[in-house]
Amino acid sequence: MTQGAGQGPDVRTATLRDFRVPAYVHETTGNPQESAPGGGEPSDDGYTPTQRDLPVINRGDTVQVQVQTMPEPPQPRASDEHGPLYVVGDVHGYLEELVAALQEQGLIDAEGNWSAGNARLWFLGDFTDRGPDGIGVIDLVMRLSAEAAAAGGYCKALMGNHELLLLGAKRFGDTPVNSGAGTATFQAAWLLNGGQKTDMERLEDHHLQWMARLDAMEEADGHLLVHSDTTAYLDYGDSIEAVNDTIRETLTRNDADECWDLFRKFTKRFAFRDESGPSAVRELLDMYGGTRIVHGHSPIPYLLGDVGSEDESDGGGPVIEGPHVYAEGLAIAMDGGVTMAGKLLVRQLPLGI
Repeated sequence: MTQGAGQGPDVRTATLRDFRVPAYVHETTGNPQESAPGGGEPSDDGYTPTQRDLPVINRGDTVQVQVQTMPEPPQPRASDEHGPLYVVGDVHGYLEELVAALQEQGLIDAEGNWSAGNARLWFLGDFTDRGPDGIGVIDLVMRLSAEAAAAGGYCKALMGNHELLLLGAKRFGDTPVNSGAGTATFQAAWLLNGGQKTDMERLEDHHLQWMARLDAMEEADGHLLVHSDTTAYLDYGDSIEAVNDTIRETLTRNDADECWDLFRKFTKRFAFRDESGPSAVRELLDMYGGTRIVHGHSPIPYLLGDVGSEDESDGGGPVIEGPHVYAEGLAIAMDGGVTMAGKLLVRQLPLGI
């Protein structure tokens, strides 16, 4: 189907089956964005190098989440030359699930080729790690980008924290970085957060160049598209163009400490979840435009504070049927938790169409 598609293991690796849910995901008070992974002392540094960013929940764990949505506010109408707009949540190497979800929405045909004419498709980042075929996912997205453009539409992608992590692991390996919380390396962080050796073995220069050129944010039909549910984007510029340029320039300089700081900030999460969430969303919308934020990064069960653990094994799984609308209707979460037996979400915007 695509270069690299179907290669790699068909099941999760054993290293992904020993995760426990840290206490901080159950907290409903305070500022979860600043809670350290693993339930440690609060920190504004984002990722803590000695802890996994988020655990992967085993398929035997129980997550029963009924997703409540809110009415879609009026959105600007797309111009006639553009087709419908779709977004894709975090994929994390689950190529088969991605293909099935794209086919379900009529975006690709039975052979995996673009079949949506002038439709517009945005991936919200995190193509690799934790799942079996991250390189196959990137190959598919790159091919669909060319096919969609030829048909009068487009297929584009945003930078996720796992793209930064894989780039760093490839470029810097075991080079120590100034982590703000002790000695750290990109290689160790990548392995800790689900890095797949088969992906690293199949990673080629054109994959690296593609990832390094990805935008960090974009606006489409009144939707501000980002990967992470954080306000850290404000650190990089006062416009969408400035943020994207600053992040690309940072990666071009190839400085390990600068790249680590960028990765660490992109791991911040939950900024829109609690009482201060709506104001955090409005801060971004006021700066960059749009009427609603659409993001991936934080799985919907974590946003709702209702997740299972290894001690719960009654065979249940996440009940994630669609995106989660929250923060007074200003934010849409698109990470359905495919790594935790949830759902890989592909949806048309505005919701309800």
